[in-house]
Amino acid sequence: MTTLKPLLAKNRSWALQRRQRNPHYFQQNVHSQQPHSLWIGCSDSRVPAEVLTGAHPGELFVHRNIANMVVAGDDNFMSVLQYALEYLKVSRIVLCGHYGCGGVQAAVALPDLPLYGENSPLARRITQLREALAPGLAKADRIGDEKERLNQLVEANVLAQFSHLIAAEPVLNIWRAGAELDVFGCVYDLQSGHLKELIQQSAEETSP
Repeated sequence: MTTLKPLLAKNRSWALQRRQRNPHYFQQNVHSQQPHSLWIGCSDSRVPAEVLTGAHPGELFVHRNIANMVVAGDDNFMSVLQYALEYLKVSRIVLCGHYGCGGVQAAVALPDLPLYGENSPLARRITQLREALAPGLAKADRIGDEKERLNQLVEANVLAQFSHLIAAEPVLNIWRAGAELDVFGCVYDLQSGHLKELIQQSAEETSP
């Protein structure tokens, strides 16, 4: 029978190690949080935000979903974004995709999947993702190497979601109020463990 004991044991060991290094480690975040960044990432188990950035509790406010999507009609996502900006006053947003993303792969293969035409939350989300990737799909078709093709589509997804993010009302409100906010689009390499910055913006872009 599966139990929670292995996870509980690892938790106790981790907590003990932290207290041994710093007796006040947990006390500093008991009464409030002051994260410096909002991390928007993929739910993939191989891309844990705090682990790959070496962050401690209290440093990152995190939202993760399949294929790190930014959907204006998603109250879950939008409430996280609003809370991070208006109440926690984060000064940085990191939108992070990753090579080998299963969501992107599913979006590419969608017409040939059983998921196609299915009326489910997952099917609707992957359909939205495929629509966001439509311009990138046309370009990627010219790439012969399948791995490189999917890597290009992962990057295209980050750029597409980034464009949604910088157009989101909570982000625009912060910039229009003159507050400091840097927004970054990154991709994580599962093989090297490295983050790569693809794009950055620090203010609303206005038409000439």
